[in-house]
Amino acid sequence: MNISGYQHVYFLGIGGIGMSALARYFQAQGLQVSGYDKTPGELTDALQAEGIQVFFDESLDALPGFVRTQPEQTLLIYTPAIPATHPQLRYLLDGGYQLHKRSEVLGLISRDSYCIAVAGTHGKTTTSTLIAWLLEAAGINFTAFLGGISANFHNNYIHKTNGRNLFPDKPIVVLEADEFDRSFHRLSPDIAVITAIDPDHLDIYETAAAFYEAFTEFSRKIKPNGKLLVQHSLKQAWPEALQVLRYGMDQDHAAPDFCSRFTEIADGNFYFDYGGHVPGNVILEKHLHCGLPGYHNIENATAALAVTCNLLNLDESAVRQGLSDFRGVKRRFEYLVKRQDAVVIDDYAHHPEELRAILSSVRALYPDKKLTAIFQPHLFSRTRDFAQGFAEVLSMPDELILMDIYPARELPIPGISSQWLLGQIAHAQKSLLSPQAIINKVTSEKPELLLLLGAGDIDRLSHPVKNIYEAV
Repeated sequence: MNISGYQHVYFLGIGGIGMSALARYFQAQGLQVSGYDKTPGELTDALQAEGIQVFFDESLDALPGFVRTQPEQTLLIYTPAIPATHPQLRYLLDGGYQLHKRSEVLGLISRDSYCIAVAGTHGKTTTSTLIAWLLEAAGINFTAFLGGISANFHNNYIHKTNGRNLFPDKPIVVLEADEFDRSFHRLSPDIAVITAIDPDHLDIYETAAAFYEAFTEFSRKIKPNGKLLVQHSLKQAWPEALQVLRYGMDQDHAAPDFCSRFTEIADGNFYFDYGGHVPGNVILEKHLHCGLPGYHNIENATAALAVTCNLLNLDESAVRQGLSDFRGVKRRFEYLVKRQDAVVIDDYAHHPEELRAILSSVRALYPDKKLTAIFQPHLFSRTRDFAQGFAEVLSMPDELILMDIYPARELPIPGISSQWLLGQIAHAQKSLLSPQAIINKVTSEKPELLLLLGAGDIDRLSHPVKNIYEAV
């Protein structure tokens, strides 16, 4: 992307995980970066500590003067999560200012790179972050725009320059390809990974068929001679001209092109064997483990190994060590407390299949502990559209606590509430509690195995809950 004509960048929604990575990128390019967000949080605090101005006033009076006086030198970027009624957004659109969606800018930045894009309804953040970490472990230069805060890098934007260039004529860019609002259609990857396609965002797509078609359209964006790597259970048809490779677990001896076989759980780690057979080299590593536990993370690791070891031919020993040293992503199977008498895990899971994956893995890790799960539904439309799936999977923990639905960009839907969802869940120990009531309950009971689950603002409970256990 040619930024030579710009001096300022202004973001509407700068505190989002994807937007903040772009903000850090432009600041690293020497531009003056600022932006609006609705409320303060850890990300906005971090941006401010890094010298980026963040405003929490949506009025036109708070719009920086340079937006009006220097429009040609100001790059304006917004996220679709900003409501259409937002005063600053309305002013800029009605005034004929040129605004860019986050996805458009990301597509322009990565267009001339060797782009590795990871898409999918589950696992894309962990998989893209792991690919970035394995490139780091192998000493390869790259840039990454991640959908979460890496526990290894402590950031969601990474620009490594002290290694070696894998390609002489283009940089490597690793990024998360977001299906929301069809954002991933702006990308043109060399390697595209699709981890899962479970219908979601039906407020945008309306039908499951349209959602599936969006992923097919994403595959058409792959550059000539590029590769598509898909989780092996995905059965939909892909464009005939594409080289399609498959990865996954080999429990049923389905033997995809790149496969892993779970072997055991020991010392809190999930161990597995890995075999990759494309393109021509065979890797049969025994007794691997990813630093992040869970059956689903074996699959995520399988995709990352396929990309780095097989498709990019990186050093196997360096990648193996990197896999072991991987510490995951904030709010993806993140341990807040890990003791013999108490375990607290924070996770972003907000779709029934994501909840199933983490609940199953936690059960396997701690079969003798009572499992208490706190879940905050995200979006009224998602709660309505997947109520049956939520009702089934939320019966898995020993005790369930629901929070009110986090609305995000939506207005309430009549009849759809957490109380309504609670009534559909077959469970003897279930309740609907406010954040303060949850804090009171955790303080008095200190559950031995506690999960905080959801994509809304449930993360605001993380520090108070952790402090309760640390005070013991």
